[in-house]
Amino acid sequence: MKKVIALCLAVCLALGCAACLSGCGGEKTTLYVYNWGQYIAEGDDDSLDVIAAFEEKYPDIHVEYSTFDSNEIMYSKLSNGGITVDVIFPSDYMVGRMRQEGMLMELNFDNIPNYQYIDDSFKNMAYDPENKYSVPYTWGTVGIIYNSKFVDEADVTGWELLWNEKYADKILMFDNSRDAFGIAQYLLGFDVNTTDEAQLRECAAKLMEQKPVVQQYVMDQIFDSMENEEAWIAPYYAGDYLTMVEENPDLKFYRPAHQGFNIFVDAMCIPTCCKEKEAAELFINFLCDPEISGQNMDYLGYSVPASASKAYMDPEVTEDPVAYPSADMLEKATSFNFLPEETARVMESLFMEARNS
Repeated sequence: MKKVIALCLAVCLALGCAACLSGCGGEKTTLYVYNWGQYIAEGDDDSLDVIAAFEEKYPDIHVEYSTFDSNEIMYSKLSNGGITVDVIFPSDYMVGRMRQEGMLMELNFDNIPNYQYIDDSFKNMAYDPENKYSVPYTWGTVGIIYNSKFVDEADVTGWELLWNEKYADKILMFDNSRDAFGIAQYLLGFDVNTTDEAQLRECAAKLMEQKPVVQQYVMDQIFDSMENEEAWIAPYYAGDYLTMVEENPDLKFYRPAHQGFNIFVDAMCIPTCCKEKEAAELFINFLCDPEISGQNMDYLGYSVPASASKAYMDPEVTEDPVAYPSADMLEKATSFNFLPEETARVMESLFMEARNS
């Protein structure tokens, strides 16, 4: 018997197997998860390691986890057939686009019973009106993060702070077209879902005007730059601010309510290239478990779309007005809708022109 076991182990090692299941046979299912960077608890600072906990619960499933910087990068890779993944985390407007373009599978909610915990206010959303293709993961708002050691509070008056020459080379800007154009649209008083090409060109001109004061265009790089005080001002997501302020307490968060700001929902979806749909649905269901969701969001700082999860979160987080703004504040927020393909193409082209001018 010992010889059989030894032989089995030798075969497994020779083949490079991750695990040897029930004798010499059997292989784990590999689940490919594609998420935003810095967007799941990984065991840092005594947080829950979500993926490890999932693999412990489902030992026959191995998660291969990779990240993207923007909705547009994720969309481009999937639409070009550059990758095969099983679970993705697009934002609301991108869910709408991918749904309309036939890039998402309908979910089998028999495999996602924890969907019952999602608050009704996050169901029947415009991007998925029949709740067939997505499950909300987080929600949040966009504002301005600034370092109070270096930035004069008198200058924190609105989105125009990102154009202030006084802070040239200390300002970061979004490295994706939709968020960048959204800021220009709020500043110029335009609808953030406009399809008017003349208005889009005005926004591009405004972004070109900003270019000389921008240190760099970033996404996940914002963490190091702001925490280490290499930059002092940046637009970004409220949930990420709450992570950054733990490293640098001089950072503050400001929403230009008088001009408007973006409110978003990021969702869990299964793309049509998925090879392991049932395992993908198990993963989505696991992330919707109130205890798992609560511990995950407690670490991330993002707002949770399931009130039941708050019972497992630090009250300091659930009562923080940055993560959970007042109803009056939320009245000033708007969501990005799915734009027609032509409009999205024009916006992306204009952004790249402005960014690289």
